[in-house]
Amino acid sequence: MRVDSPRSLRRLLNIWPPFLFTGIRVMEIGEDWHGARVRLRMHAWNRNAVGTHFGGSLFAMCDPFWMLLAMHALGPDYIVWDKAGDIEFVKPGKGTVEAVFQLDDAALDEIRTATANGDKALRWFENTVTDSEGEIVARVRKQLYVRRKAGR
Repeated sequence: MRVDSPRSLRRLLNIWPPFLFTGIRVMEIGEDWHGARVRLRMHAWNRNAVGTHFGGSLFAMCDPFWMLLAMHALGPDYIVWDKAGDIEFVKPGKGTVEAVFQLDDAALDEIRTATANGDKALRWFENTVTDSEGEIVARVRKQLYVRRKAGR
């Protein structure tokens, strides 16, 4: 399966075992690679010992998206890697939770400027995981490493 379109990537991620077997579902990826929306429903296999969402599943639902969005939005002239990440659990997650990612043009312009002469850029991106009432369950941060490929 080709992953040259947001639709193809969404389909691929929805059958990718780490998402498929934890109940993580990619609902949409923006046609311009600037946004994504991911949902996690509560199931018997993704609950922790106290009956709320397993923290690893909450982090996993957010893990690849900043890198994937930036990689596709910046294009093939850039190397994009996850460098670091952290999660702050705000309240117990129950039921269906959702994460929304929005990569804005200002962040991409900042990265392009910082890497124009071959230097690397380290940039943090943040998003929240919310429950069905819109209350924050967790705050997630991911740091990306970005560099222009040599000779481009």
